[in-house]
Amino acid sequence: MNWGKVAAAALLLAAVGAGGGMWYAQEYGYYDSIDPAEAAIDVTTPAGEQALALTDFQGIDADSSPLRWRACAQAEVPADALPFDGATPLIGPRWFDCFDAAQIGADLESGAARAVLSQAEIHPDVDRVLAVYPDGRVYGWHQYNDKTPERGVMD
Repeated sequence: MNWGKVAAAALLLAAVGAGGGMWYAQEYGYYDSIDPAEAAIDVTTPAGEQALALTDFQGIDADSSPLRWRACAQAEVPADALPFDGATPLIGPRWFDCFDAAQIGADLESGAARAVLSQAEIHPDVDRVLAVYPDGRVYGWHQYNDKTPERGVMD
């Protein structure tokens, strides 16, 4: 028996196993569904934060990162909701198919949707952002906020 082939096969199997485990952890392992009955999304207006009445809610979150939160829903968002400049939807797991980051980003650029601030500093240095469509569709994600010298540096 050629021990070199055995060692190479063992290394290959270990690499395939580690790669499969990493893929599973990133795509499925850390995400939890958000119970629609417990779902709450606010929007920031000049008067302060206002709770939205949500229907058809789907959401996911994970304790492993503040950026893993995603949501899809129907809601009536006030016209005076504060706009959010530089909104960049973050790609979520493929199985959460109601949230298409590429399409939402294209719609924000074309003006088919508008980006509004849901909540500032939902986590340190992270804002909750919503893409709002005229037909009532709302898509949400968390995004790092812009740190300016006046605010300090990231911890």
